[in-house]
Parts: sequence; C-alpha cells; structure tokens
Amino acid sequence: MKRSGTADLKLMGGSIPTWLFDRMTRLSLPIVETILMEYGKKEFLKRISDPFWFQSFGAVIGMDWNSSGVTTTVMSALKKSLNPHAQELGIFVCGGKGKDSLQTPTELLRVGDITGLDGNDLSRSSRLSAKVDSTAIQDGFQVYMHYFLVSDEADWSVVQQGMKPEDGRARRYHWNSSSLKSFVEEPHTAICGDHQGDILNLVDRKAKPTQISMLNIAQEDPDKILAEIPHMKLPNYFDVKDQDVDIKRMGSILWLAQESQTQTFDELLLLKGLGPRTLQSLALVSEVIHGTHSRFTDPARFSFAHGSKGGKPFPVPTKVYDETISTLKTAVEKAKISSTDQQQAIKKLSELAQAAESDFTPKDGIGNLIQKENEDSWKYGGRTIGGYSKKVEGNGD
Repeated sequence: MKRSGTADLKLMGGSIPTWLFDRMTRLSLPIVETILMEYGKKEFLKRISDPFWFQSFGAVIGMDWNSSGVTTTVMSALKKSLNPHAQELGIFVCGGKGKDSLQTPTELLRVGDITGLDGNDLSRSSRLSAKVDSTAIQDGFQVYMHYFLVSDEADWSVVQQGMKPEDGRARRYHWNSSSLKSFVEEPHTAICGDHQGDILNLVDRKAKPTQISMLNIAQEDPDKILAEIPHMKLPNYFDVKDQDVDIKRMGSILWLAQESQTQTFDELLLLKGLGPRTLQSLALVSEVIHGTHSRFTDPARFSFAHGSKGGKPFPVPTKVYDETISTLKTAVEKAKISSTDQQQAIKKLSELAQAAESDFTPKDGIGNLIQKENEDSWKYGGRTIGGYSKKVEGNGD
C-alpha cells in the first residue's frame, strides 16, 4: 500500500451553515463528474489521496483553506452528492466521523452486493487501513474519522483523520490502493509529520520478527521521510497572507478574468456574459479539475474562488457561487449528450491562465486583492456566518 501523503492541520471549530453546505454539495457533483468523464475513476481516487489537491478542492468549494474542518466538510459533501448517483458514476463513498466510521464495513458489504465486488475484502481493507494508522503506527494522533471511497472497478482510496487535542492539531492520512502489497510489511512509502521522537511502528520491514510479540520501537529519520512523501503543514492563523499564495499564478487568473481580455479568446465565447468575477471562480474550479499535481502547492489560492464562512479571505459571494454551479452543471449535462464545447471552454480557462504565467509580472500583493473583494462583497451577495455583507459608503456603485 502506498500512502500518498499526510497533512497536519489546525483544529478549528464551528459548523458549516446550511446555505453554504448546500452549495458545496451542488458544486462538488459537477466537478467530480467532469474529472470522471475527462480522466476516469482511477485518476479521481488518486487525486483524493493527494493532500494538496484535497486541500485545494476544499478551498475552492468555500472552506477555510487551512482548517482541519476541510476533511469533514469535503467528505460529507462528496458522500451526500455522489452516493445518490453512485451506480451511474461508479464511485461509492462509505464511512464518516465517530460512530458513522464504524459503519464503513457494513456499507462496503452493500457496495459488494450492488457491484459484484468482494465486499468482505473491501471491508477488511477498510478495517486494516484504520488499524495501521491508529494502532500499528502510534504517532500521537488518534483516528476518529474514516472514509473509504471505492470504484466499481475495485480501486479505492481512504481518507482518515486523527486528532491531538493537547496541541490543537489534527493529522489527515491519505491512502490509495494502486500499489498494495502488504498491510503488515511497509505498507506506506513513509510516515510523515512533525518529528515526534520515537514512534511505535509495527509494520516496518525490520519489525517483522517482532510482530508476533507486538513490541518494536522504530525511529524515523524526518529528513528521509519528508524527501519521500508529500507533507503539508498549514499555519494556525485564519488570514491569507502573501506567503500563502503564489502571486504570479493568482495574478494571471485575475488578468484572465477581466472581460476585456476574454474578448480576444475565441475558445471562451460560450462563457461570455458571466462577468469577470465569475470567470475568476471558474478558472480556479477549472484548475482543480484539470491541473497537474504541481499546481496545488498553494491551496490558499483556491480560497479566492468562493471565500469562506468566516469571511477569510472574504465573505462567500453567493451570487457568484450559484452562477459557478449553474455553469458547470450545464456543461456536464451537455457533455453527457456529446455537446462538449462548453466543457472545453471551461478547461481552456485553466490552460490560458497557466500560459499567461510565463511572462506575467504581478504588480500588487494579496492584501490589495483581499481589500477589493471585501469592498465589492455586497455586489455579489457576500455572506458569512454573521450575515450578508453591506455596502460601505464611498465604495462605488
């Protein structure tokens, strides 16, 4: 088993308001449908096992970009949006948080009945992946959330999270079945996170002689681990700062989103009329769908699509969010009947933004962009857990 990566995150409280979670659910479905149509089920599961893509996806649908709550929200939204269409899509989401996580084996048995897959084998994989991270690997984080995503082709990924309340951190673990060899002999490429000193690792190859006695302490070299596995450690503050965002990447998206620029692109004619603010969001959504691994090293950038419930970096622009959902949903429906022009136009947004980066020189920092988004928030139906944004006198029409 290859572990694709871990993520260390700040524990942040607060529930997702219904008005936002409903939008997250409605946007998640067409994003995933597009990935499945363009790249297939195996690739979608591979992306889920990438902590950088996962965090970027959470940010683009409106979660606080560096919160541990991304895990719960993203997986809840995916389960709610994908499972009603699971047989059509060929992707099933099982598991949950707390007591719901204990139902994963039973849910996988039902998936086996529906698909003809070996439900008992899937159930065993679910239990073992949870046991390895919570028992065989004792790194100080206790797993309390477990999701198992499986395709009707038997490929699967696991997303689970552990908590360490004493220092206010959570750690997310990603698994992917593509290189499964053994659960009890080096099932991971590495164990990654802040160096904890000595950890108990009963699945290390060197520990095989001691597995029977269940006693082995293995000390991992953090430099070796970090070199072998992607690791994302996010800051504790809520704000988005210049160092959190690749300014050149963000600037090229803003440039692309200006109405005067899109007039020269024949490929974007089908997206005309959306306005520059919605094109900004669509460009970031397009990158989540079509971007390569290297594009997700700054997940904070994706929070500039739809903000967050806490207003960081700005309130959720509900009007823009709804237009993004409508545009992507329409594109997916047309693609299902072989009318793919609009799908290609959305894909082109990501390609054009990347092409623009090569000779793009940003003039302003992230602070100026955040200020403008907050000033204009009332125009776009900006909303946080505190209510709707109001126009500030002197800020224009």
